[in-house]
Amino acid sequence: MNKGTKRFEFKMVAPQAETVYLCGSFNNWSQNADPMQKHGDGTWKKTKMLSEGIYEYKFLVDGEWILHPEAHDTTPNEWGTENNVLRL
Repeated sequence: MNKGTKRFEFKMVAPQAETVYLCGSFNNWSQNADPMQKHGDGTWKKTKMLSEGIYEYKFLVDGEWILHPEAHDTTPNEWGTENNVLRL
C-alpha cells in the first residue's frame, strides 16, 4: 500500500434494491465501474483504495441517484442537486 493511500469502505442500507453502484470523482463518475456487494442484512458495501484527498460521490440505486444518508458533508453539483463529500 502506497503512503497516503487508504482503504475506505462505503456502506449503504438498501434492502429492497436490486443494484447499487458507487459513483464519484475517484472513478470519473462511472455508472458501472464499482458495483457494490449486497450482504444478508440489506447493507451494500464496496471497499476502495484511495489516495489522501477530497472526493465527491453518490450511489446509483436501481438507476436513481441517492445521497449517502449517513454522511452529512455535501456540496452542490452542476445538476442542481448535491453530492456527498469524502475527505481522507
